Amino acid sequence: MAEPQKTKKIGIDARTHELVIGSWRMRLPQSRALRIAIGGVLIFCGILGFLPVLGFWMVPLGLLVLSHDLAFVRRQRRRLSVWWARKWQASN
Repeated sequence: MAEPQKTKKIGIDARTHELVIGSWRMRLPQSRALRIAIGGVLIFCGILGFLPVLGFWMVPLGLLVLSHDLAFVRRQRRRLSVWWARKWQASN
């Protein structure tokens, strides 16, 4: 029996509507407005990443949450993913 290939995954699981970062999973709220608000707050706090407790890591996480609902952000995230994969493949 073939074992499924384990890969690092970053994104939103379409089946369970969970934010997935490696083996870490977080359930997203059902409300679209609440998801957009969470993404916006993460981006805003990430911009203030020079302050203690907050960090610049919040910006990509906020964009990832927003990409679930906003088509423009989703297209940009996919474009970045394709660019990154091509760059990674070219270097190997």
